[in-house]
Amino acid sequence: MSPAADGLPTPRRYWAILAIALGITMSVLDSSIANVALPTIARDLDASPAASIWIVNAYQVALVISLLPLAALGDLVGYRRVSQVGLALFTLASLACALSDSLWTLSLSRVLQGFGAAGIMSVNGAIVRFTYPHRMLGRAVGINAMVVSIAAAAGPTLAASILAVGHWRWLFGINIPIGLVAIVIANRSLPYNESSGQRLNPVSVLLNAATFGLLITGGQTLTHKGADVFAWAQIAAGAVAGVFLMLHERRREAPLIPFDLLRIPLFSLSVLTSIASFTGQMLAFVSLPFFLQDTLGFSAVETGLLMTPWPLAVAVAAPLAGRLADRYPVGVLGSSGLVTFAAGLAALALLPAHPSVPDIVWRMALCGLGFGFFQSPNNRALLGSATRTRAGAAGGMLGMARLTGQTTGALGVALCIHALPETGFRVSLALAVAVALLAAAFSGLRLIKRRIPAPPQTPEASAAATGEPAE
Repeated sequence: MSPAADGLPTPRRYWAILAIALGITMSVLDSSIANVALPTIARDLDASPAASIWIVNAYQVALVISLLPLAALGDLVGYRRVSQVGLALFTLASLACALSDSLWTLSLSRVLQGFGAAGIMSVNGAIVRFTYPHRMLGRAVGINAMVVSIAAAAGPTLAASILAVGHWRWLFGINIPIGLVAIVIANRSLPYNESSGQRLNPVSVLLNAATFGLLITGGQTLTHKGADVFAWAQIAAGAVAGVFLMLHERRREAPLIPFDLLRIPLFSLSVLTSIASFTGQMLAFVSLPFFLQDTLGFSAVETGLLMTPWPLAVAVAAPLAGRLADRYPVGVLGSSGLVTFAAGLAALALLPAHPSVPDIVWRMALCGLGFGFFQSPNNRALLGSATRTRAGAAGGMLGMARLTGQTTGALGVALCIHALPETGFRVSLALAVAVALLAAAFSGLRLIKRRIPAPPQTPEASAAATGEPAE
């Protein structure tokens, strides 16, 4: 079938939206759902707490190293094909996780699950762009952000509920029926796209895996006592691989690292804004549970409930901001949201010694409202500033920016705690405020008009590339 000129017709569009939502929900849930069950899984598989961390790390590393290559593959063979294979692999890997009888088999299954999730996430933005008319792109990314936020909010609660009534294997088993339904719907509804005509370069794929894999594992190793030499060796090797990757990619017409898109000011500033904002978010997300429990004395259940207003506020703000992004400049919307986000983080960092529940709830909600108001316009600008033939690369960078920020934020908290055991959590919150303000500055730079070196294919994309709303 040939690709639709400007989005899918209804009702096929609604079925495609459902398939997209089911796929992204599963992949987001499994980024965090296993964290809650780690102690239970470690005891059942007779594994040490340190070794059980690989249940999480295996998924994350596989996801990061394969995200950009699979986005490029989507440009080559079609986004729907990559997404469908990702859904199938994710569902089969979930069955393998549920049947695992050792830490080794579970970790290997989580690697496969991470590759499947990368297939879903890498082309998610491109599929959204081809599903909706361009005039509704802001609304589309707003709905997508809402789904991600609801999944993130539901993850810990869902995990706790399953563990309360059943075995930890059901944490992975619930993906099987959902995945099968998503595969059937996706096969009937997802949009087609034309091939870019480019080939996937195997050297680029290997260098990409070495760069991000070594940098992530080295950063995680750096937080372990007595492993500094090994950690820095991994980081150094990752940096060297990164240099070779840049030298290899910079002259290619459609590079794995999209240097052609990064030369577009709106695109590059949107990527920087996304990395900084997700770094700030993760600095807060990882440190707040320790702060609420160890410093303020709340229980684990109370902490989960107190943090829920944040993702719920994102779910409320993101669709509204997405609609506004179709009409107003992204620099104004993004900067306003990020300044609000920074204000909420500062209010959390300055909590009194004995805060009431409302004191915490309104601060969490303020963070979520600010973050949600930034996220949809930023994603719209990033996706809309690329041509349709490079939609896969733009979507891959969207996911990569988010994962890079989240990984950097989590590592930042670990290093703060490692260096400052007593005050590390408060330092992490203060650092989150600073990074959020930096993200607001990046966003504000998009208000400056600049010439774009390669005009996009459509007038609507041209409007997005200059930071103006489409008519």
